[in-house]
Amino acid sequence: MAQKRVQVILITGLSGAGKSSVAKCLEDLGYYCLDNLPVTLLRDLLEAPREHIPAADRIAVVTDARTPGLAETLPELLAGVDRAAIDPFVLFLDTSDEVLLRRYSETRRRHPLAPSGLVSEGIQRERQALEDVRALADKVMNTSEWTIHEIRRQIDQEFGDRRADQAGLTVNLISFGFKRGIPPGSDLLFDVRYLPNPYFVPELRLLSGLDREIVEFLRSKPEFGELEERLFKLLEFLLPNFSRELRSYLTIGIGCTGGRHRSVAMAEALASRLAAANWNVRISHRDVIRHEQTDASPVGETVTAPDTDRR
Repeated sequence: MAQKRVQVILITGLSGAGKSSVAKCLEDLGYYCLDNLPVTLLRDLLEAPREHIPAADRIAVVTDARTPGLAETLPELLAGVDRAAIDPFVLFLDTSDEVLLRRYSETRRRHPLAPSGLVSEGIQRERQALEDVRALADKVMNTSEWTIHEIRRQIDQEFGDRRADQAGLTVNLISFGFKRGIPPGSDLLFDVRYLPNPYFVPELRLLSGLDREIVEFLRSKPEFGELEERLFKLLEFLLPNFSRELRSYLTIGIGCTGGRHRSVAMAEALASRLAAANWNVRISHRDVIRHEQTDASPVGETVTAPDTDRR
């Protein structure tokens, strides 16, 4: 069986046009990203990428006017690429002088080609230095009017391989107890403390929302089923919209008082329904393990909170 060709994207263009942002977007798409390789190392990479990065079949390299000899050497490097083994793609990022001047003014950085002079002089020198490189580009993107979100959208459309909206978004569901604080990094929070609490049923107190007895208790209460349905319908509406914004993940916290019964059962119920709807779901129960350590774990024993994938 023939080995798959290695895709190598050379990200080049004007300083301040968004090369670092593009590299981050490609990294999120699974590319192995390198920044500012010298020409000699770039040559080695293009000659035998699998020797240098064996596990990667998609590589992105930022290379620009900071790299001495790039304009003179790039045509030769591309001409010598073994196209049967490597699929090279030159992406050139351009931006208007006005926008570049504004960006440099906002960041207060010096231009790499005019470290002690005017930014405008550096921009013109760079345009001239990269004129031949631009002519070699497979695609030129003008980022003058693009926000970081638009850059991400354009890169995803050009280089992403999603089969559906769901493929790019991972939904992280975390159950927790409010008395131990809200999980950091939560994008959405749902409070389920108004549901009937199994804690006050003596024979259920030491169980968790992962146990059948707790689930049966909660499902016997109409409030639980109604809330599950309403939350699922809300997520059915929200998730495709978040996905279209090209988010990699969304973290949803579901909290009750102690994080042992109600929040756990609700997180499990939603995870099952979202997985059945073909969303990528990860679920963790932050505070169940705290109870287990308190109730049964030997002193000094370290236990890792459960964290599972749902497909």
